[in-house]
Amino acid sequence: MKKIISLILTLALCVSLSACGSTKKSESAAVSAADGENIKQETQNSEESTTEPQNAGKVLVVYFSVTGNTKKIAENIADGLGAKLSEIVPKEPYTSADLDYNDDNSRSTLEMNDTSARPEISGTIDDFEQYDTVFIGYPIWWGQAPRIMDTFVESYDFTGKTVIPFCTSASSRIGSSADTLEELAGSGTWKKGQRFKGNESVDKVTEWAEQFN
Repeated sequence: MKKIISLILTLALCVSLSACGSTKKSESAAVSAADGENIKQETQNSEESTTEPQNAGKVLVVYFSVTGNTKKIAENIADGLGAKLSEIVPKEPYTSADLDYNDDNSRSTLEMNDTSARPEISGTIDDFEQYDTVFIGYPIWWGQAPRIMDTFVESYDFTGKTVIPFCTSASSRIGSSADTLEELAGSGTWKKGQRFKGNESVDKVTEWAEQFN
């Protein structure tokens, strides 16, 4: 009888130890799986943070261009800074006849002679408020920014933003064009503007823009 009791106790002890070992293995496997998932998540988060552009959602390059010169400069700035690019598109596109500077009745001549002219813009920049820095580009017409730029700066709130104007021209300087836009905007911290030739080098444009980054 004692031998039977002893055998039963021994078997019970073995079963208990086996169950305990299985529990520890299960707990260990669960911990390992959790650690692996955490490592995977941390790696994924790290990859996401490194692939996102440093200036995403902060720098905006807005431009108006008819001949393509200002567009090229704007694209160089946006590419160099990783910024968003947005074109100011007139509701009524300009034709070559509209830009005839020798015609006193051409559209551009009439607009530039009328300080109250405000050509309509097609579309809006819905997320404008999220940008901290805004580059504004335009060609020089009669020594000033085209009237459609007046429409643009009066349509948005530049409060809390750094605004950097730039222009393109064959020979004219930026002159008072940027000061006029700043006055019409009535808000924002405006920096000294820069004039570029239509065929300005990418390096020169990028070097200039990076000082504001």
